[in-house]
Amino acid sequence: MDFQRAQRLQLLPPYLFKEIDRLRDQVRQKGVDIIDLGVGDPDQPTPGHIIDALAAAAADPATHKYPAYSGMSRFREVTAAWYQRRFGVKADPEKEVITLIGSKEGIAHFPLAYINPGDLALVPSPAYPVYHSSVLIAGGTPVEMPLTRENGFLPDLEAIDPAVADKAKLMVINYPNNPTSAVADREFYERVVAFARRHQLIVVSDAAYTEMAYDGFKPPSFLEVEGAMEVGIEFHSLSKTYNMTGWRLGMAVGNAELIGGLGQVKSQIDSGAFDAVQMAGIAALQGDQQCVADMNAMYQQRRDVLVAGLAKLGLEVPKPRATFYVWCPCPDGYTSADFTMRLLSQAGIVTTPGSGFGQAGEGYVRFALTVDQERLREAVQRLAGLGF
Repeated sequence: MDFQRAQRLQLLPPYLFKEIDRLRDQVRQKGVDIIDLGVGDPDQPTPGHIIDALAAAAADPATHKYPAYSGMSRFREVTAAWYQRRFGVKADPEKEVITLIGSKEGIAHFPLAYINPGDLALVPSPAYPVYHSSVLIAGGTPVEMPLTRENGFLPDLEAIDPAVADKAKLMVINYPNNPTSAVADREFYERVVAFARRHQLIVVSDAAYTEMAYDGFKPPSFLEVEGAMEVGIEFHSLSKTYNMTGWRLGMAVGNAELIGGLGQVKSQIDSGAFDAVQMAGIAALQGDQQCVADMNAMYQQRRDVLVAGLAKLGLEVPKPRATFYVWCPCPDGYTSADFTMRLLSQAGIVTTPGSGFGQAGEGYVRFALTVDQERLREAVQRLAGLGF
């Protein structure tokens, strides 16, 4: 039989990180010692007190039943309290907070609630691929907002065609940013709120990396600024903050209507996050945050090793203030794909080509700080051996 996949799937490029895994495995099968700085998956274990909370909750038969679609009331209450404590943001846990099976799931499902076929959505480029693909799956048309070094890797709101902005249903922002590691301040968020009001569009803020920051910097939340709760929704995750990528637990906070729309979609598609995982999430958010500080200190040291090593090779990058990514310009004469493939095939180093994050990512590669300092130094030595 000829199984014809839906046209929406034909619009999607191969998923970037799946393709990188395939190429990495091909090289590894040749006996090459791989230093994997590609996918942003923490190399450290989940803190013990979170694991203990999961084990205790999983042993309780009460958690073995279907969870609530919107998440445990207690997890939503703790999330609201954490947002109040961390950002000064007040949110009603019943109407303005929802539990997610990881923030990626929520971001992917959100356009289904508000994008009709043919609607426009403003998405950054370069960016996490899900922003673009989720709009396509919903039948919408992504319109890219280029993030350039000259503008601090922030979208130039004034450069967006007002006619396009008027037609757009939503705009996605992501700070601290993946892949560029750029950060945003409250003044930028104030301009985003004004832009959203002017053009009557929804702001979708991906804030998954606010807790991965260095040198005393505390990234703000979009929801901190006046009027943000009226126009937007923010997605957050426990994945990177607490090394819980495989646990699949996140949350969305924001306008009650937007939370309700997302909840309506989710109720038709999934049955909620496992209660025991939500109990572990409660332990993470309420527990001692020294584990987060320790992780940030470790990543800051790794950042310093890699940035200094790249600088000695003539690859100048600013020290990231947040995330665990280094956004590195390619040497002269290389595309991002060329540079990525040479690093992999000749040095056994896995990176992510900037072009895979969108057209505006061309000319860069992303390094993830997911190996220890010794391996980062070895990666720099291998790079030096290539003679850039």
